[in-house]
Amino acid sequence: MDFAARITRLPLAADPARGLSALQASGIAEPRLGDLIRGAAGCSPYLAGLVEREADWLAEALAHEDVVARETAGFEALAADALGPALRRAKRRVALWVALADLGGVWRLEQVTGALTELADRATDLALRAHVAAEGARGKLPANAADAGGIVALAMGKMGAAELNYSSDIDLIVLYDDSAYAPDDQHEARASLIRATRKAAATISDNTDQGYVFRTDLRLRPDAAVTPVCISISAALAYYEAEGRTWERSAYIKARPCGGDLAAGARFLRELRPFVWRRHLDFAAIRDAHDMRLRIRDHKGLHGRIELPGHDMKLGQGGIREIEFFTQTRQLIAGGRDPDLRARGTVEGLARLAEKGWVPPEVAQELTAHYREHREIEHRIQMVNDAQSHSLPNSAEGLDTIARMMGEGDTAAWSARLAGRLARVEALTGAFFAPGESRARPALSPEAQALVEGWRSYPALRSARGREVFARIEPDLLTRLTAAAHVEEALARFDAFLAGLPAGVQLFSLFEANPQLIDLIADICGTAPRLAAYLARHPEVLDGVLAGSFFSAWPGAAGLRRQLDQVLEQALGAPNGGYEQALDAARRWAHEAQFRVGVHHLRNLIGAEEAGGQYADVADAAVAGLFPVVAAEFARRHGPPPGRGAVALGMGSLGARQLNASSDLDLIVIYDAAGQETSEGPKPLATRAYYARLTQAMITALSAPTSAGRLYEVDMRLRPSGRQGPVATALQGFRDYQMAEAWTWEHLALTRARAIGTCGPDAPALADEVEALRVEVLQTRGTDPRVMPDLAGMRARIFAAKPPDGAWEAKIGRGRLQDIELLAQSMALRAGSPARGAQAQLRSGPRAGLIGRAEAESLASARRFLWNLQCAGRLLTEKPLDMDSLGKGGQAFLLRETGTGSLEELAQRLAETVRTAGAIIDGVLAGIQAGAQAQ
Repeated sequence: MDFAARITRLPLAADPARGLSALQASGIAEPRLGDLIRGAAGCSPYLAGLVEREADWLAEALAHEDVVARETAGFEALAADALGPALRRAKRRVALWVALADLGGVWRLEQVTGALTELADRATDLALRAHVAAEGARGKLPANAADAGGIVALAMGKMGAAELNYSSDIDLIVLYDDSAYAPDDQHEARASLIRATRKAAATISDNTDQGYVFRTDLRLRPDAAVTPVCISISAALAYYEAEGRTWERSAYIKARPCGGDLAAGARFLRELRPFVWRRHLDFAAIRDAHDMRLRIRDHKGLHGRIELPGHDMKLGQGGIREIEFFTQTRQLIAGGRDPDLRARGTVEGLARLAEKGWVPPEVAQELTAHYREHREIEHRIQMVNDAQSHSLPNSAEGLDTIARMMGEGDTAAWSARLAGRLARVEALTGAFFAPGESRARPALSPEAQALVEGWRSYPALRSARGREVFARIEPDLLTRLTAAAHVEEALARFDAFLAGLPAGVQLFSLFEANPQLIDLIADICGTAPRLAAYLARHPEVLDGVLAGSFFSAWPGAAGLRRQLDQVLEQALGAPNGGYEQALDAARRWAHEAQFRVGVHHLRNLIGAEEAGGQYADVADAAVAGLFPVVAAEFARRHGPPPGRGAVALGMGSLGARQLNASSDLDLIVIYDAAGQETSEGPKPLATRAYYARLTQAMITALSAPTSAGRLYEVDMRLRPSGRQGPVATALQGFRDYQMAEAWTWEHLALTRARAIGTCGPDAPALADEVEALRVEVLQTRGTDPRVMPDLAGMRARIFAAKPPDGAWEAKIGRGRLQDIELLAQSMALRAGSPARGAQAQLRSGPRAGLIGRAEAESLASARRFLWNLQCAGRLLTEKPLDMDSLGKGGQAFLLRETGTGSLEELAQRLAETVRTAGAIIDGVLAGIQAGAQAQ
């Protein structure tokens, strides 16, 4: 169906008092179409003039749809002085076309704004190129200048988002690529491009006897009061890095290159990303946006009740700007972490925020509907006289005109609905920008009052802005802290947390916008001193609580690996990114994941066994994700890994997938040079040296403290020959050592070895070979009669070297975790079982006739109890458990995790568990020794 037929689907009510003879003269006879055009002309003197002037063109053009391309075809060949009149004629025709498509209900809002934006893009590009070419023809630019002389126009605001309204001005920032010019040409090129920019703006915006194309505003550029209309890209970047403000960050959400050297514009926006999109969740942007809203209202006098006559549909309460601010501020908060949120359009931005959980879907849908209708009303206001107005008419007659242009017959009913929509938008967005007033500060004891007064001297509260934001959250914060079961402990731990913060504005703003975080931190401060200290070192981990997936199902090792790979890819590919930035990004990612596990454990969403596995999943992803990144960085200097590559084996608790909140990582690295003696790179290395230095680089990547903290402590002592052996071992050497030289303790350690990370061309197959070799070693060496005597000797040395660390020790000592796990490892070794986890290894004992089933089940039960105590204790403190210093909150957590009702019951059960397990292990070893003597 052609445009002429489709445009009549929703004809505007005609105004029979105004007839246009030009319609009949042009041959437009279709009655409904004629009604539409007559009705539009009757409502709008501006449209009436366009119809009068362009009637012949309209009759001819109705069979076509791509009006912008049709009306600007061939304009590239026009000289600068001829371009202005041609663009003005195109604007008249496009404006008429768009108005009819809009009023007739043929085009959706995005098509209307898209066509207007397309014309603005085309006009900007043509004008810039024409005047830059004129400067070049005068010899003012080098002959080999870049595309369009390196000049680029950035579309800002509604133009950047393809949301131009019917009478929009266009906001442009014009820059030039100074790197395209030699130093001697810089001065003249700058002056020439400034002239070209001024002339291009005049070509578009001067109001001549033929009208204008678009009113053009160049004042969004950096420091517009003192800078010329066109500045260099390097100067712009320097300004934003040193002085850029929140409103400028917000403006760049919608920015895009629209004319001139588009590639230079794209490079500039890539380099500007760190300024616009902050690494951490940026809740301070809410207060900045709210302050801006209030300043706009104060300046325009837009406070008070919503009164429909004269109401500003853009800046007034419940208006378009409210929805745009709501959307853009949410994007600024989270877009630095999630590139999917960096949409330019308001409707698309709301949809993505809803999809990612930042805005409730029903709120996004409602705001989208209000936004569409508000924009359509704005278009009709501007259609009346082509005026850059956003205010509804003050007169009843004027409101009646707008209502009829909206296709409404009952102006009173339409007005009532619109007033309700404005009030609803104000309520939805106002709740976000200015949540309810804080409660009064609760009554405090003199000691607590003195503690709180001391907060004012902490670094986080030294700035006026920090004190201002904190003052708004302090009453709610103190109310929640004093509601804790143990008030003094909660306040003391929050005091330690606050004292460790280097700055506070971002974190306090985050609390203000998300009161549920105050509940969380009160819970942590009242229960887990170690977790509170961790928060003080890494407050950015609270970002993860708000990222949408904090309380969703655990993604598992594979899902975590995908997440980290994406994080590393972004860090490596960012304009200012690289290897060091990737290491920082990995640390921030791991800290958030570890914090999530700790919070879930603290809040009883998971138990100790699940927590141990999840901590191991995070470590697995970190090692697996970083090893190829480290190898790639190492290869830049020394060439790719020679031979088949290398495998990182997780040993100890990592291999058994049983980590706690303070675990380090036991690793060994095995490589296969496949006969290759040296690497091939700018600085080649012998194979052995290559893998030794690559392993050291990997250890550094995991363990070195950076600006984002430390990832893991790494222990390599389980490698062949311990501290005396090379940090990386060749595959054949590893086989020979394990088969002929390794001690029993090394074979026991091998029962928990697990391939985690790889690098190199054939590393996955190499990992399979290493696993096959591991099982072969166990099955071959496990029958050695020295296994159990060696175990008994090892056990005695451990007991002599390190007695239990306090009355609540769960790990080291007779009948405790390490003792049970060593026996479990010996069962896996003697049975030749590939099982790595202690529970599975204990089950292999009865199957191989190495222990009775009842004894194995008793040890498994003891291990579960002791692991619950150990895992919970390490979440609470890195020091030996001291119930007095731990406090009542921590004690309650330990009792819950161990299923006991009091500290006395816990102490009794711990003693009984250790005694029973120790006796079973003693009996197993004694039985084996007696059997050996009998033989």
